[in-house]
Amino acid sequence: MGRYVIILAAGKGTRMKSKLHKVLHSVAGKAMVEHVLDAAMKINPNEIITVVGHGAQVVKEKIGERSSFAVQEEQLGTGHAVLQSKSFLSGKTGETLIINGDTPLLTAETLQTLFDFHCKSKASATVLTAKVEDPTGYGRILRDETGAVQKIVEQKDVTAEEARLKEINTGVYVVGNEHLFSALAKLDINNAQGELYLTDIIGILKSEGKVVSASQMSCFEESLGVNDRFALAQANRILCERINRFHMANGVTLLDPASTYIESDVEIGQDTVIEGNVSIKGKTKIGSEVFIGAGSEIVNSVLKDRTKVLRSVIEESILHEEADVGPFAYLRSKAELGKNVHVGNFVEIKAAKLGERTKAGHLAYVGNVDIGREVNLGAGVIFVNYDGKNKFQSQIDDYAFIGSNSDIVSPVHIGKNAIVAAGSTINENVPEDCLAMGRARQVNKDGYAKRYNHYRQDE
Repeated sequence: MGRYVIILAAGKGTRMKSKLHKVLHSVAGKAMVEHVLDAAMKINPNEIITVVGHGAQVVKEKIGERSSFAVQEEQLGTGHAVLQSKSFLSGKTGETLIINGDTPLLTAETLQTLFDFHCKSKASATVLTAKVEDPTGYGRILRDETGAVQKIVEQKDVTAEEARLKEINTGVYVVGNEHLFSALAKLDINNAQGELYLTDIIGILKSEGKVVSASQMSCFEESLGVNDRFALAQANRILCERINRFHMANGVTLLDPASTYIESDVEIGQDTVIEGNVSIKGKTKIGSEVFIGAGSEIVNSVLKDRTKVLRSVIEESILHEEADVGPFAYLRSKAELGKNVHVGNFVEIKAAKLGERTKAGHLAYVGNVDIGREVNLGAGVIFVNYDGKNKFQSQIDDYAFIGSNSDIVSPVHIGKNAIVAAGSTINENVPEDCLAMGRARQVNKDGYAKRYNHYRQDE
């Protein structure tokens, strides 16, 4: 028997007040619909169909080949949206999960529990419910005197008595395919919105004598639907807390979890220590016994075991074992630091590889260069790699010494054990074991300073 998933992602989301389609707004570093898709994929469905409408093309591009797509040309209600998947699922034997694309907090465990409950109760349809103190805005679950589900009433259609009910519809269902499309065919628009409500299939199935069940979830916050910026912020907070708890439970020390932002796909090893006001984003992978100091930001990077980062920004870079960075360093795209490399304060590195035990202590720009092992870059070293149109690559071999305030005008090759004298401008290759000086000769003129007003003799 098949297991299928329909993700509803066609709504415009006008309350977001945004040019960006609602389900593409980010929660903990990923689009909301991607969180829903990830949870759905973990229950191993035979097929996932995403119903798209507004912003269809950009939603398709974000999801890619992980889902099939049905298009809802006109937004005529949730029931109408599900009907668009008929060509994919009609006639197939099995159960279909229906879930909204703006519910990023739902977990695979909750979805699996819903499926298990549905199968155990041998129901034609099962709705996921929750109890809340303030049910305003949610559809209410109506049960009979035996506790069996009768129907779902939307907020705009509730009576005064129904409005006091605390059990609400989360908008998540499991329905047998053979019942789903027959019930959808009987929907009408006799409601406040003039739309085809998916919720009405519960009452239809019940009136036909079918078994309808409800599985009440224990954690209401999982069902949060994001319809505006306030709910978006709430979802971010909840998911970030969940992510932080996960890492701490797996041996990561967060000194101030409330100010530590870690996105969904980040991996962190045991005994790593992270101070407050740190952001770790994208698909970053952090090893064991790493230290990340307050105020750092790390994006799509790899930090291997026992590396150290102090108040620095690292993007799309690699730090090998025991490398240390900062404070106030900036590693940009394609920077790679070998083992025990030291990069100090106010050093910027881009598209550069630094070999084992190489040092760039302070105030340097290192771009488009491959540097060997145990090279020293003095303060103020600049790699002049750009002529306004093209970037140029340089090579510095092992054990070279680049003196302070030197300009390396790429492309040049500085050989093994070579020395560049401080204050030099180097625009030609420097052979192995050579001393290169590229600076003007100093000239001292006796008594010349007396011509200037700043000169004062002792009184």
